[in-house]
Amino acid sequence: MRNEDLLLIPGPTPVVDSIYDALGEETRAHTDPRFVSRFKKAIERTKRILNTDGEVFIVAGSGTLAMEMALVNTIAPGEKLLIISHGYFGDRFIKLGQAFGIHIDLLQAEWGKQVDLKHVKEHLEKNQYKAVTVTHADTSTGVQASLGELIPLIKQHGALAIVDGVCATTAMPEDMQHNYAGPDTAIDIVLTGSQKAIGVPPGVGIVAFSQAALKARNEMKSVSAYYCDIHNWIPVMHDPSKYFATPPVNMICALEEGLRIVEEEGLKERYERHKAYGRAVRSALRVYGMVPLAEEKDAAPTLSCIYYPEGVDDAAFRAELAKEGVILSGALAHLAGKAFRIGHMGNTTPDMLETAIRKIGEALQKCGHEAAVEEAVSALQETLGSLSIN
Repeated sequence: MRNEDLLLIPGPTPVVDSIYDALGEETRAHTDPRFVSRFKKAIERTKRILNTDGEVFIVAGSGTLAMEMALVNTIAPGEKLLIISHGYFGDRFIKLGQAFGIHIDLLQAEWGKQVDLKHVKEHLEKNQYKAVTVTHADTSTGVQASLGELIPLIKQHGALAIVDGVCATTAMPEDMQHNYAGPDTAIDIVLTGSQKAIGVPPGVGIVAFSQAALKARNEMKSVSAYYCDIHNWIPVMHDPSKYFATPPVNMICALEEGLRIVEEEGLKERYERHKAYGRAVRSALRVYGMVPLAEEKDAAPTLSCIYYPEGVDDAAFRAELAKEGVILSGALAHLAGKAFRIGHMGNTTPDMLETAIRKIGEALQKCGHEAAVEEAVSALQETLGSLSIN
């Protein structure tokens, strides 16, 4: 990879050369048959990966735009939304919903833990929600949601299940035709962005709607949006030679290549690889006395939020790492300065992870702390080896 830094933040993530090559192709007209063909492939690949029976929408924008598209096209002003939050990015749905006059109820888990299913059930039994949002892997806490438990509850109470897959899609299962507990217990919407587990630079928002989610939009006379109204995008998704708004031509070329890589690896293999990465990284960091915020059963495969040992200065530690070309993220909100976040997803390789573990140990030593570097590396390699990842 022609990357100067080892970018192990929770997104953007490392980009491989073939994606850079696609991004650097000659910029063509958005009506050029060569680009139209590429756009069609990106749409088809997205449909296959998410296995939706409805529509997918690929637009210029971030994951936040995808979140907005999911809400504004399914929930009318005055209707109720239940937000299941495992951290900062789950909470982001609060302001999004309020901006469109949606009535919000929030179920907020303690940071580092999953939400209590008993409380979810109580809310669903007492209220009539149009939809429920679940962040599959929260980028602030490294906690994964249990879709196998949450989606059936949501669907059995007549609500749409909206899954924020920004830090999960292509690394964690999001099969939109998988019925979790009998008929009609599948995900209705998956929203995501290009820059995390997909491994493409930021700039593309992706939203997939099931037939039930499309029906919800069709039953709304209008929505409080223009660019985000999926009715304006459906003709383009059916025939990318049509025009609504200029697509990000080069970014879609890069996305199509990124999705090709995903399909070439295979979803099952990719899911197992990410689980192995998460376990291995956390196992190695424990050797340094760095404790994950989330217990292993709740921890996401794509990123981890890690507490520092006592006495480690966050800014000094990450600055020391940055000198060595390893980029990590600080923690958010009340965890700022107490923890850091490390991504282990997308195009990340075992060699990258080993380099990171070594450099983290060396940075700790330079900051005046003990660190058994070889022991940590061995823990990483042992976990990866036991899970048949190479």
